[in-house]
Amino acid sequence: MRILITNDDGINSDGIIRLARAAKEFGEVWVVAPESQRSAASHSISLHNSIDVYPCEEFPVEGVFAYSCSGTPGDCVRVGGLSVMPERPDVILSGINFGYNCASDIQYSATCGAAFEGAFQGYHAIALSEGACDCHQVTDKYIKQVLKKLLAEPLAPGMIHNVNFPGCELSDCGGILYDRKVSRGMFYKDSYDVVENLDDGGVRYMVNGCYTPVAEEGTDFDAILNNYVSVGVVNNVGY
Repeated sequence: MRILITNDDGINSDGIIRLARAAKEFGEVWVVAPESQRSAASHSISLHNSIDVYPCEEFPVEGVFAYSCSGTPGDCVRVGGLSVMPERPDVILSGINFGYNCASDIQYSATCGAAFEGAFQGYHAIALSEGACDCHQVTDKYIKQVLKKLLAEPLAPGMIHNVNFPGCELSDCGGILYDRKVSRGMFYKDSYDVVENLDDGGVRYMVNGCYTPVAEEGTDFDAILNNYVSVGVVNNVGY
């Protein structure tokens, strides 16, 4: 199996390194990931500027073909699968993101955006995220088990698997919940604060998100709030 890995936290992030290590068990691993942080870039791609790709000689997982890219995560999937790799990938793995991608946040997520681009290109695509903390016990315990199951379950066109690992101690995790629906709730309810009044009547704003831990039963957000691994299927726009 030819596996292409990307993310939106950058090629040097801890999550992509741990994902590459886990993925090696399942096939030939290629990494094409942004040179730096690209969170909340959604499914954007570069049309009016060039994309620079460099080999990453110091990627810390032996046997992995790794490249940094100046573009978005969506660009990484496109240029990686269409140009960098000698053959098209069988599967796209996007992550492991530092922070959950569930509920309404999915529409902003570049982790999920890269997976959607993979699905658009005709690849089997899986997005993986975890709590924004230093506790990776649940992820490290279950990631190979989840990958083994999902890699054997190709999806219909336009669909991706979306996985979220809770950032809790392993002893507090209830296990894995599959077939989670996407919550209609908001992980954060946003407002904008004025941070500076500018010349000529301008105003500078900064987003201020209020964490909202409320979710419908049976959804991805509800699973995470109750310390379960959440696995579900998400449809791209137009499918």
